[in-house]
Amino acid sequence: MTVTKSYLNKIMHDRKSVRKYDENYKIPQEQLEQLLTEATSAPSSSNMQPWRFLVIQDEATKKELRAIANNQEQVETSSAIIAVLGDTKMYENAEAIYTKNFDLGYINEATRDLMINNSINLYSQLPQEVLKNIVTFDAGLISMQIMLLAKDMGYDTVPMGGFNKEAFAKRFELADHIVPIILIAIGKASAPAYNSSRIELEHIAKFI
Repeated sequence: MTVTKSYLNKIMHDRKSVRKYDENYKIPQEQLEQLLTEATSAPSSSNMQPWRFLVIQDEATKKELRAIANNQEQVETSSAIIAVLGDTKMYENAEAIYTKNFDLGYINEATRDLMINNSINLYSQLPQEVLKNIVTFDAGLISMQIMLLAKDMGYDTVPMGGFNKEAFAKRFELADHIVPIILIAIGKASAPAYNSSRIELEHIAKFI
C-alpha cells in the first residue's frame, strides 16, 4: 500500500534544529502572538492548558539569558526565545475553562459542573512532583506544535532543555508554581541545520 505524503508530513521532515540565525531579522510580535494562539490547540491533561509563555525579544535580556543557557549562540542571535513554562496551579482555571466550554455549547451544565469539581479535587491534592510531571508533559505537546507551526510560517527553531532552570526562575522572578521547562529559539536560519538519522522502527516498537 502506498501512502501519499501530506503537507503536514513535509513540514515534519523539513523541520530541523537550527542553531545559526540571521541576527538582523526580527519576527513581528503579532506573528509570534498568532503562532502561540494557534499552538494552544494542543491537547492537555483534563484540558487544563497549564502552559505559560515568556517571549524574550529584547537584545540585552537575550544576552543575559545566553549566560543562563550554557552560552548557546542561538539564544542571542535568534529573533526571539519562547520560554515554555508550566503552571502547577493550572486547576485554579478549571471553572473558567469549563464555563467557557459550556457557554460555547460544547458541554451541558451537568458536565461543566462535574468537570470543574473533578479537576479541582484531583489536581489540588496531587504532590508537587506529580504536578511538575504533568505540566512538563503538556509543555512538550505544545512545544512540538510551536515548532511545526513556526516552520509552516517560514521560520526555524531549536528546542533547548539545557539551561539553568533555577537561575532562569530567579532572573525572571517566576512564582513558585511556575516551572521553566524548555526554551525555543525562533528566527530565520543563516545556515542549514545538520541532518540526523533515526533508529529503525524494529528496534523501538513492538506490535502485539
